[in-house]
Amino acid sequence: MLIPGNAAIGQSGGPTAVINQSLAGVIDGLRESGAGAGGTIKKILGMRHGVRGLTQDDLHDLSDIPTERLDRIANTPSAALGSTRDKPDETYCKRILQSCQKHDIRYFFYIGGNDSSDTCRIVNELSDASGYELRCFHIPKTVDNDLMVNDHTPGWPSAARFVAKACMADFMDNISLPGIKINVIMGRHAGFLTGAAALARRADRARSTDGPQLIYLPEVPFDLERFIHDVATVYDAKDRCHIAVSEGIQDTDGNSIGAMFIQGETDAHGNVQLSGSGALGDQLAGLLKAKLTPEGGKPPRVRADTFGYIQRCFPDASPIDQREARGTGRFAARLAASGDVDGSVAIIRTSTAGPDEHYASEFRRIDLADVAAKTRHMPEEFIEGTNDVSQAFLHYARPLVGELPEFDRL
Repeated sequence: MLIPGNAAIGQSGGPTAVINQSLAGVIDGLRESGAGAGGTIKKILGMRHGVRGLTQDDLHDLSDIPTERLDRIANTPSAALGSTRDKPDETYCKRILQSCQKHDIRYFFYIGGNDSSDTCRIVNELSDASGYELRCFHIPKTVDNDLMVNDHTPGWPSAARFVAKACMADFMDNISLPGIKINVIMGRHAGFLTGAAALARRADRARSTDGPQLIYLPEVPFDLERFIHDVATVYDAKDRCHIAVSEGIQDTDGNSIGAMFIQGETDAHGNVQLSGSGALGDQLAGLLKAKLTPEGGKPPRVRADTFGYIQRCFPDASPIDQREARGTGRFAARLAASGDVDGSVAIIRTSTAGPDEHYASEFRRIDLADVAAKTRHMPEEFIEGTNDVSQAFLHYARPLVGELPEFDRL
């Protein structure tokens, strides 16, 4: 089943708290197949900064890394090999294949989101066409939780855990010094991470009024006048309001609200860099101050925070996320060693989400075309009205995020 040659592993896109677990998992799986130490798979090579490093011959030999060090790296957030935002087209992928041939790489593992899976797909098709035997496997990663087929993706449970805990603490701050607080959370097209803010509410009440009382997702068209009305309603009733807003909120025509307030800088994919700016929160805060100040009166206290990059790499990973992230890497390595020539790894939930769920999942191989360059959105059953998530979403998310602290107040 094995073919002689080297294996290469790369990490791509935004880092996460568990992306190194997947890296360690691939190494674990390859070693189980006898990689290194004179085995059929001669070396395990790490690509420095993803495929960019591969095409520049910037490779790090991971074959003999001690297990103790590998375990420390696995528990370290961010991408140990360095990452890249490069989005390879066919010409770029031809260079990737040439580099694989140059370094006798026969096993190609790429950890990342939907663009990374598309890179695997293109490289795989080019290798098939050229007659060069190359086994290409995509390992899922994204805090946005937006990959098709997967129940959830490695990285999201840990980022969701951060969002939930941050909003729990921030809500306590909000009731100590009442006012209006806006938290802007990652998620350009999918609202899973912003929705996790709802886990900050007490779980022992059917309709808790804990914050955030208002949650705005990119899947629901955002209307500024309705937003002002929503906030005013909560603020008038409680003299405070706690709000979670996705960076990717859009108007009814699909135009990004955040992009309207940000000028110039774009990422490698041509998208306005929403996570690198506090403009959306600042503009919404200014709007609320202007609209909710009574004539001749004092403006309300309004503050906004943009969580930014800290939410994706905070060192408090979900236990399930750690276990599954490593498992996806192991599973990909085993697929390649068993003779599969390509594919992506998906996490499939085998238990039924609900209040009495005993969570269970499994890994499956899926076709690269099923996930490549596609985006999954929050399903309708996870959304409630125009400013909230449903109980079904909370049941879905709770076991993945892990146990949260219990707070009390006078």
